[in-house]
Amino acid sequence: MKALEFKSKIKNNQIHIPTRIQSELKTNQDKDIRVIVLIDDSEIYDDLIFQQTTKAQFLKGYADSDSIYDNN
Repeated sequence: MKALEFKSKIKNNQIHIPTRIQSELKTNQDKDIRVIVLIDDSEIYDDLIFQQTTKAQFLKGYADSDSIYDNN
């Protein structure tokens, strides 16, 4: 199986296929293909890392003796 990779945007529920890829697809008409869509989630990932780091740093300052305040 041959892989063709390109970046695009979704607009009106359609994905624009660059011209260089279109020509490759035209020469392979009627062949089975597999389509995988990867959505850039780096912003979400960055937020998750920030939250995990913040929580870890906050808990570093928490001592077992502080647990007397948990029940109030």
